[in-house]
This record gives sequence, C-alpha cells and structure tokens, in this order.
Amino acid sequence: MEKSIAKLRETFKNGGTKSISWRKSQLKALLQLINQNEDSIFKALDQDLGKSPVESYRDEVGVLKKSVTYTLSCLEKWVAPKKAEVPLLFFPAKAEVMPQPLGVVLIFSSWNFPFTLALDPLIGAISAGNTVLLKPSDLAPACMSFLVETIPKYLDNKAIKVVAGGADIGERLLQLKWDKIFFTGSPRVGRLVMAAAAKHLTPVTLELGGKCPAIVDTLSTTPSKAKVTAKRIVGGKWGPCNGQACIAIDYLLVEEKLASALIELLKKTIKRFYGENIKSLKSISRIVNEHQFQRLVNLLKDPNVADSIVYGGSVDEEKLVIEPTILLDPPLDSEIMSEEIFGPLLPIITLKNIEESINFINSKSNPLVIYAFTEDETFKKRILSETSSGTVTFNDSMVQFLCDSLPFGGVGQSGFGRYHGKYSFDTFSHEKSILHRGFYPEIEPRYPPWTDFKLLFIKLAYEFDYFGLILLLLGFKRS
Repeated sequence: MEKSIAKLRETFKNGGTKSISWRKSQLKALLQLINQNEDSIFKALDQDLGKSPVESYRDEVGVLKKSVTYTLSCLEKWVAPKKAEVPLLFFPAKAEVMPQPLGVVLIFSSWNFPFTLALDPLIGAISAGNTVLLKPSDLAPACMSFLVETIPKYLDNKAIKVVAGGADIGERLLQLKWDKIFFTGSPRVGRLVMAAAAKHLTPVTLELGGKCPAIVDTLSTTPSKAKVTAKRIVGGKWGPCNGQACIAIDYLLVEEKLASALIELLKKTIKRFYGENIKSLKSISRIVNEHQFQRLVNLLKDPNVADSIVYGGSVDEEKLVIEPTILLDPPLDSEIMSEEIFGPLLPIITLKNIEESINFINSKSNPLVIYAFTEDETFKKRILSETSSGTVTFNDSMVQFLCDSLPFGGVGQSGFGRYHGKYSFDTFSHEKSILHRGFYPEIEPRYPPWTDFKLLFIKLAYEFDYFGLILLLLGFKRS
C-alpha cells in the first residue's frame, strides 16, 4: 500500500496530472467506462442492494454521466486564473487567483450509492489535477469488486488507484499522510477520520448526514397540490435506496388537524408506486445487510413505537426487506426520533401550528437538508433565516442533489465541505493568490518627511483608495 501511495506522490510531483489535456483524457475515459459497462453496473447494484435498473440509472449512471459531461464543458474556464482587483495603493501592479491541485487525495465512499459516491468526488479530484486513491465501501462487495477491476482498465494507473478491503484497510490508510481526505459516511466514522487527519494537518471534507425533516404546509391548499406533495414525499423517502440515503426524508412535521389526510394520501401513493404488501413490493431496494436490517427492526420493537405504526411494519428477514412504514407521533425520546433512521421508516410528528416546526428542528442537530412544502413566502423566509442546514429545498425532495450549480454539503453535525460541479473542483484545489509588482516608479521624498501629515495621508489612503497614488508619488510609503 505504501508503495502505491509513493507512486501516486511521484506522479504528482512529476506534473503529469496538471495539464488540461490529461484531466480531459481521464474524464473522457471515465465516461467511456460508464457507457461501456452500464449492464455490469446494473448487475452489481442489484446484487448488493436490489436496485432496479430504473433506480440504478436515475441515481447512479445518469448522475455520473451528467457530472462528467458538465465538468468537461466547464474545465478550461475553471482552470484559468481569475483576475483580482488591486488597490491603487499598489500601483503599478496586477493580481490573480490561480487554482492549484492539492496533491495526493484519499477518497472514502459509502455503500448506499456505491458508484455515485465513489466516482463523483473522483471527477472533482481529477478535474483539479490531483492523484487519487479511492477506497470503496466493502459493504457493497460486488460494486467494490467492479471498481477495483475496471478502473485500472480505463484510467491512468500511475495517478489513480483503487484499493479493496474493510475497516482494517481504512485504518491503515488513515495512518498515512495525505494532501486531502474526502469521506462520505456516518458521523461516528467521520470523527475517526478527522482525528487521524489532524495528526498530519490534512484538510478534510466530511459528507455525513442527520435527521432531514420535511415540513408539510400544503395540504390545506388545492387537492392537486396535496397529491403532488404526497408523491414527492414518497419518492424522496423510499425512492432512493429505500430510505438508506443521507438526504432522504427522515420525518415529517405537519399540523395535527391535517395528519389523517396526509396519511391517507401517503398510503395511496405508496401502494401505487411500490405495491400493496411486502410480498408484492416492486422497484424498491432491500436493506444492505443483516446488521442494518436488525438495527431497523429493533427500532420498531419498542412497544410505544410499535403502537404508533399506522401503515406497514412487515419485514422479510430472508430477503432483507422492510416495507414502507409510517408511524404517527412515536415518542420523541425514542431512538427512532433521536438517531438518523437511514431506512424505510417514516415518523409523522404533529404540531398545533406548523410554525412550531422551526423550534422543533432547532432542538436537534443541524440536518443535511430541510424540505418544506409551503407556498407561504413569510414562512419560507423564517425557515431560511431561523434554521441552519446544509440545504433547504422548497416543494420537492432529493432533486437538489442533481443540480450541478448548487453546492452539496452539510453544516455542523451533518458534515462540512461541499462538492458537485465547480464546487467539486474547488474542494480539491488550492486557490493561490498572486501579486505582480513593478520596480518603478520608486520616488524617495525630496524633503524631510512631514511627520504630522504622514499619518493623516496614510489614514486617507486606506479610507479612500485613490490617495494611495499620492502616497506613492510623495514617497510616504516608507517608514
């Protein structure tokens, strides 16, 4: 492993990854990898997570194709130095900001979107000109094996390497020095990554998660908007990996008088999207492994939680399937309301007034996303100004992840750092500031310094930038 990293460092030192031509060639090769292996990707995702081809293309293949294509179209603009303004005090001078690759990058990806969460950060690292070691999650073994076997066939093996293995390999990697670590996963492991990175003062991006709420304030409007709300909630909860997603809706907040209407709409939509019962479920992922399955089942074993189930609750241990489950007002001190669910269980919490949702959200750790279904512009402004989250999405769910012009990342306990589109390029770059000065004019004062006026002129120079030229010509810049 150490030899592989030494090779990556040598490749970066030689400068081969810094040219635009190399970056473009690797991005095109990655696009070719995806296009030529689509069926194999579908097969691996079905084997590890039971994802359907539609879900696999929507959440993995399509996302990556879009990301690579967008990056290729913008790369030359991103790489070019940006002119910066220079105060007249520095005349004659010019300044610019030049993006520079960080060096040797370590990427840890997660199991729930094993291709998107591995290759999307890789796109950013390549576009910025870094060498990369990618460590996919061993909890999606078929996808991990595909990446380990296939990436060396398409990408520059001197600059991009993939390593297989479990937690022991991850621990070994964290003991080594890196120029950047990008981690997607749980807050528990994120803390370990950050602690290890601190030993080498390595910058870190942590893409974590949290309990993402959805505020529902549209049921009292038109019936058509209420139906759209239900469709987008169901799609945003159970569509992406059956709730096993950091940006999936974790719980709903709704006024008490509207709860029954919301539940009925959700039930109808679930049946239409996924089927009537656990035996006939379709187009829905399974739980990743027995450990995660049992964790979710245990959440429902709490008697008070079990009593709150109003829909679903059936499980198939052999197939690792839990049907979409709705709970109404489970105890707020139960584990299902204190920890990120990361599965197909959806609590609904009722409030006297929907504006109480702001205090409810603020009583918990910063979520990665707040979803809010509302047309009340005043309420929207309150949500934006009085809560803290990585993202806020109004009147939809999940779609913000697909928008390359928006940064994706958390705040506080939901992580820090950001990526997607230009933000991925920035995450794996250092913005070097450059100032060019001339040697002339360099005029010494012809008369003894006027001490009383010197301080006045200096103050004016900072307050009104054009006075800098006067200082320069008079030679008062000298002490």
